[in-house]
Amino acid sequence: MTMPVYYISHGGGPWPWMPEAAERYAILTAALQDIPNQLPRKPKAIVMVSAHWEADGGFLIMGNPKPPMYYDYYNFPPHTYEVQYPASGSPELARQVVGLLEKADLTCAVDTERGFDHGTFVPLAIMYPDADIPVVQVSLETHFDPELHLALGRALAPLRNEDILIIGSGLSYHNLREIRTIGSEPSAQFDAWLQQVVVEGPVAERSNALKQWETAPAARRAHPREDHLLPLMVAVGAAENEAATCVHHEVTAFANITASSFRFG
Repeated sequence: MTMPVYYISHGGGPWPWMPEAAERYAILTAALQDIPNQLPRKPKAIVMVSAHWEADGGFLIMGNPKPPMYYDYYNFPPHTYEVQYPASGSPELARQVVGLLEKADLTCAVDTERGFDHGTFVPLAIMYPDADIPVVQVSLETHFDPELHLALGRALAPLRNEDILIIGSGLSYHNLREIRTIGSEPSAQFDAWLQQVVVEGPVAERSNALKQWETAPAARRAHPREDHLLPLMVAVGAAENEAATCVHHEVTAFANITASSFRFG
């Protein structure tokens, strides 16, 4: 059985290491913990496309065999800057990813310095706390072209047949100026559109609809900058002809935000 593909919420900052956030993140925690139970077997490796890594002019692939930590969050408790997620990298898988992208005529390069950002280590710490699965991050491309990121997913798709889990890590609503105040209605409107396009609508029309995401209700209210949405395009591209299921849905994220995560295949 082929590995499914996921687009997940990674929440805000280093929340798993903040006991005061446990109740607030209970729904997301349960959803992430359940993902390993949904898989046909334990992955040999994970390819993670995080909203928190961008490259200009092409894609970068993490090639560090022992990725360091990249604490890309601000104003959190001091102990959260000492968190470790000691999963190994995989230079061999990185080279394989490069080969797949080059075959698809996608510009790419290996980055041997990059470490795990919180879009990767936060959800994986919940899903696989033992950190015993090799992880390779792949960047977004900073011009945020939906078709280019769908193409990235299509290029990565063969990895699914090798027991490699592909995850797009972002957030279905990401407007930090409004997230704790007036984001309730736009997040609900945009989420309803996502449910229709991703889960309920015809699979054959899904990619084209997502390429036109800016026409969705409250689209730019939900994503003033689409870095947290583009990992969805990668996930869809990697499972383009397969049905989707909503595996995480809540209307109280960040107090009052509607947020969802999806499985494909």
